[in-house]
Amino acid sequence: MVERENLAKLSTLALRNRRHGLTQLLPPLGEVLRGSLMERYLTCGHPDCKCARGERHGPVWYLSVTLDQSHRMGRTIPSDQVELVRRWIENYHLVKERLEKISDINRELLRREKDKDKNRNKPRK
Repeated sequence: MVERENLAKLSTLALRNRRHGLTQLLPPLGEVLRGSLMERYLTCGHPDCKCARGERHGPVWYLSVTLDQSHRMGRTIPSDQVELVRRWIENYHLVKERLEKISDINRELLRREKDKDKNRNKPRK
């Protein structure tokens, strides 16, 4: 889990600048992929094959995606697409991480607005 930063110490301007900077660092959203890439070595089952002696076939690259608690899907990935798939998965993690940071900043900015409104509406003595 990502450790939360103490944003209360930063000025409102600093928070807005940080939020803007994070949006600029997002990878292209058309190039994201949620899933896990696995390298597998397989046996074919033929008794005369090298894999029957322990030299399995592979690597075979496999993309696995959990859809919900009881459903998972997967497919093999051609070796010439492995680097692309790796990059898209990394982009997904970057987007997720940066969106969490942006969300933290927005919560802090909303908290400040609420506090400002509360102080504005207090009766003066």
